[in-house]
Amino acid sequence: MKKHYHTLIIGTGCAGYNAADKLFDLGVTDIAILTEGRFMGTSRNTGSDKQTYYKLSLSGRDGDSVREMADTLYAGGGVMGEHALCEAAYSTRCFMRLVELGVPFPTNEYGEYAGYKTDHDPRSRATSCGPLTSKFMTEALERSCLRKGIAIIDLQRVVKILTDGGGVTGVACVSTVTGECTVLSCENIVLCTGGPAGIYKNTVYPESQHGATGLAIEAGVSLSNMEEWQYGLASTKFRWNLSGTYQQVLPRYISVDADGNEREFLYDALGDESLGLVFLKGYQWPFDTRKMEGSSKVDLLVAAEIKKGSRVYLDYTKNPKGLENGFAVLPAEAYDYLSRSGALFGTPIERLEKMNKGAVELYADHGIDLYTELLETAVCAQHCNGGVTVDLNWQTAIPGLYCAGEAAGTFGVYRPGGSALNSTQVGSLRAAEHIAAKESRSISAPVYTLPDLSVGKDNVTALQVSFRTEMSRVADFDRSTAGMKALLDRVTDLLAHFTDAVRISAPHRRAEACKLYDMLLTQQATLSAMICSAEAIGTHGSALVDRRPASADASPRATRTLTEGAQSTLSPVSPMPDPELWFETLLARKKREIEGKQGRS
Repeated sequence: MKKHYHTLIIGTGCAGYNAADKLFDLGVTDIAILTEGRFMGTSRNTGSDKQTYYKLSLSGRDGDSVREMADTLYAGGGVMGEHALCEAAYSTRCFMRLVELGVPFPTNEYGEYAGYKTDHDPRSRATSCGPLTSKFMTEALERSCLRKGIAIIDLQRVVKILTDGGGVTGVACVSTVTGECTVLSCENIVLCTGGPAGIYKNTVYPESQHGATGLAIEAGVSLSNMEEWQYGLASTKFRWNLSGTYQQVLPRYISVDADGNEREFLYDALGDESLGLVFLKGYQWPFDTRKMEGSSKVDLLVAAEIKKGSRVYLDYTKNPKGLENGFAVLPAEAYDYLSRSGALFGTPIERLEKMNKGAVELYADHGIDLYTELLETAVCAQHCNGGVTVDLNWQTAIPGLYCAGEAAGTFGVYRPGGSALNSTQVGSLRAAEHIAAKESRSISAPVYTLPDLSVGKDNVTALQVSFRTEMSRVADFDRSTAGMKALLDRVTDLLAHFTDAVRISAPHRRAEACKLYDMLLTQQATLSAMICSAEAIGTHGSALVDRRPASADASPRATRTLTEGAQSTLSPVSPMPDPELWFETLLARKKREIEGKQGRS
């Protein structure tokens, strides 16, 4: 294995592949992609009923502009102005790049890319390739990287970002097969490791996704908005969002207690109202404290049953209570939708096959027969809106360390559905452009020794399960301030005594122990941010804090939560930039940039 590169990219998802692809196009070819598993990760292994890509409107008569889209992103609260403007300004360029790479976004015969409205979207900016949009994106970007011969170093878990006080000098990796440690030197790192998927038990993230936010924490950078998450109903045997038609076909919601007693608990609590609220969960999938008297009642009731010790299932084989006398009982929106879809008949599974046969086949491909089986569900963590603090070039406070995709903290309290996929492309492109434009620097040879761990009866998995379970219990969408403080104390104590408390059965388990350490670092920072937010702001967004109602103030958040180590504070967000737009001035600037590059070459 080569031991020095100009730039290393960590992660083989949409952001990582795009960073490598664009660096190569910009002339930075001494690069490699590091990954613990090329076919792992969220981009390749997750989706939803209609996985969305959010971009500037490119069809129809309705007007749109970069500034309007930026305003929408900014209005979610807790968002930095420069990130909102960059993600709007670059959206069309990044989208069309994916089109050119073969991602099959739908278009009419005249070349208009059709759109639809998604959550928190005032226009029809969203588009989709179906339930596997991010998988198609990943595969298209991967093909481009492979054609260019970009090195992919597989089966290596990065366990340390190395610096010398002046910036990045390299990384230390542990083989996921042998546990052997390797040090690679580099001038730049682009961290594209996805969201912190490993910190919760109840999660929609695929089992192959772990996250590596702890790398950035240990390197000494700050995090932004780690308390801001999205949670929603998902299946647990096979992790998948239960949104869209999975709800609109009106399955039965049943709970089964420890004695095997079955109860249709939604109808028992809400009567006929439950039918309309279940239908709305198709559109309003994320839990939202503003909808606790509406569709989010469903999430609250599901979670309450699970906390009582029951298991909750969706049943597509029988109609729910309330439909005994037909569909006339439904609210007009639900009735009209099913009518226009030709689905005012039969059972939920028959309606699902009529409206979205692929949704049935998806579960069949994973060994679940919705014609005969109940589908176990829970309210699960799906996306972290916080992450590593970055500037307008997606660079952290450490020179040479960049972060893009869900690992970067560019989202706020609310974000339009699909803006995360746009951000993977914009952030990685901004990072690549900044790396390509700057002067190369000399670095000292990095040195790293992996800490010793005790070999004995392995307790890594047991510790992971214990801390993830408690995180889901006290720090998901329904948060307990006292519970979070108690868990933070436990996490901090284990981190302080990690090498003494953790045992591995053999050297090849070192990578798994490193994941545990990363998980704990990330839980510590997340709990710190959640406690700060709970005490300063209270219930808001997706966080129901101590069962208190949200503040009457509905204005967008003008602050973000900054976390350094395990200390969190509120900090003002930056305003929307008002940059130069006079054409002649920008043309002259571009000419000077070109002349400067020619002079350096």
